Amino acid sequence: MPKYTTLNDQLAHYLEQHHTGADDPVLADLQSETRALGDVAGMQIAPDQGAFMQMLVAACNAKLAVEIGTFTGYSSICIARALAQNDPDRTHHAHLHCFDISDEYTSIARQFWQRAQLEDRITLHLGPANENLNQLSDQPIDFVFIDADKTGYDTYYEMILPRVRTGGLILFDNMLWHGKLVDPSIQDDDTRAIRALNDKLTADSRIHAVLTPIGDGIHICTKL
Repeated sequence: MPKYTTLNDQLAHYLEQHHTGADDPVLADLQSETRALGDVAGMQIAPDQGAFMQMLVAACNAKLAVEIGTFTGYSSICIARALAQNDPDRTHHAHLHCFDISDEYTSIARQFWQRAQLEDRITLHLGPANENLNQLSDQPIDFVFIDADKTGYDTYYEMILPRVRTGGLILFDNMLWHGKLVDPSIQDDDTRAIRALNDKLTADSRIHAVLTPIGDGIHICTKL
């Protein structure tokens, strides 16, 4: 039988309270400011997701990271904090490159990067990622987080994979897509794109992949 625990709001809140840094004031204020935006706030990752990614970045000793889809900056702060932890004396110039199309939402991110004292660890590239990824240097990438337009995920994956070092990580967000994937009657473009990419990642011999139920589903890939 499948082994899992079904979450409800109370248990989800319990999860959010039980990770290192759960009471971080910068991230708490960022959550509050993002919630004030209304329904669009649902694009922000969950706190346990951020803590999990921060741990992964630290564990793989990442020095160069890429984020495609930044929104108001929660995930970028988590990633950049781990990069700074991996490079405390700045000898490796650990850095995060963020790609996003919204000046409005990333203006909030920039304010909170400054509050977190991470603005010198992050470069924001405004505009379509598929046009701007070529701005990156040839330095191998250690960690990638993709959380943008779902129909673009596969394009971003194919563009970024050759730049990722062996053993580097690529994470995709929203890969359970609120449960829509298992309903064959749902055939919108986003749902179909995520279904297809989950199948592709599972069968791709260039990576080792696992789909996890963290947040709305994170597909974690290690480049072989």
